[in-house]
This record gives sequence, structure tokens and C-alpha cells, in this order.
Amino acid sequence: MKNTLTVKRPSPTTVLYKVSTRSANTTVPARVRRTLTGLVRILIGLTLLCILTAKTHASATPRWKSHTDYASAFLPPALTEVSTTTASRIPWLYLAPVSLVIYSLILKKGYTTESLLVIRGMGVQTTTSSPTYLSTATTRFIPTNMIQDIFVYEAFKGFEVKFYLAIVVEGEHDVVVMWQSILPRRRVLEEVWRGAKSCLYEPKS
Repeated sequence: MKNTLTVKRPSPTTVLYKVSTRSANTTVPARVRRTLTGLVRILIGLTLLCILTAKTHASATPRWKSHTDYASAFLPPALTEVSTTTASRIPWLYLAPVSLVIYSLILKKGYTTESLLVIRGMGVQTTTSSPTYLSTATTRFIPTNMIQDIFVYEAFKGFEVKFYLAIVVEGEHDVVVMWQSILPRRRVLEEVWRGAKSCLYEPKS
């Protein structure tokens, strides 16, 4: 899995390390490809929503149909006809699970971003991006007085040796492992380890 490291230093006592599996390619073709992918996702989502709306309207009682018939006024006639035809041919038994699968794929980000914010005299903040566009990122702040150590260690995963960046927190049995789902290269972890420790603690005179 490819990942990129981004380092930002807004001040001499603050540094932000961000590792992401998202492509760092910023060329015009890459931007166009990402834009087209987003538009296709939106189009598929809207089309499926129209089909579900038409299916719900067709299954509603006459009383509710009179209240929901206005929905077709906001849609193009061609799309309304296609949605109605498709909805009439597919039973709920198949339409419901297929819709759930399609929406789960549309709303899935497809990449992971994790960051480590180090602030001297205060502590570190870890942030993990959400897997979907509907949920929020997971954030945790660890004060400096709770941090016992930051180190890079190796572990076996199957028949491979993997390297991890870990934070030892006082009073906790398990260490806080950074970028566990991304698994950056050892060179990246060592760069973050050195930079985080030098930024977190006051330099010795």
C-alpha cells in the first residue's frame, strides 16, 4: 500500500505529521480523474434515490400518493419515466439490499489519513480519518505529562516484519500505535519519531 508523508511546521514548537494512502498526484489529469469519479458517484447516487422514491410512491397508499406525487415535478420527465419503469420491475426484496451495497460503496472514501500533531509543553493529538463521508474523524489528545515514551518497534505480521510507531501512555496497559492501518515504511516512522521527540520536549541546554 502506497502512502505519503506530509510535514507542516506552523511554529518552532508545533509540528504536524500526516500520512495518507490517498494519491499525492496533483497533475491536471489526476485532478480531472478525481473530479469525474466524484461526479459519477453523485450521478449514481441521485439515480438510485430517484428509483427508491418512485418505488416508495408506487407502494404507498392512495392517500399518501396524493401527498408525494409532487416529487416528480422536480425531476426531468425522462428521468422520472426511467425511475418509475425500473422501480416497477425490481421488487423490494432485491432493490433494498442492492441499494445498501451501492450506497456503501459510493459513500466509502477509499483512502485513509492519519495525523500526529505535536505541541511542545502540551502534548500530542492523534487523528484518524473516517472511512465514509458521513462520519467524522476520530481524535485523541494525550498530555505531555502522560507520555512516558515514543519509540519505533518491530513486530511480525504473518511472515513479514512490520515497523510501528508507538506512544507509551501512563496508566494504560496497551500502547497507542500510530498509523496501524497504513503501516508506513521504517524510514518514515523514524523521521516522525525523531521530529516528534525533538519537538515535544524542551532541548537540553
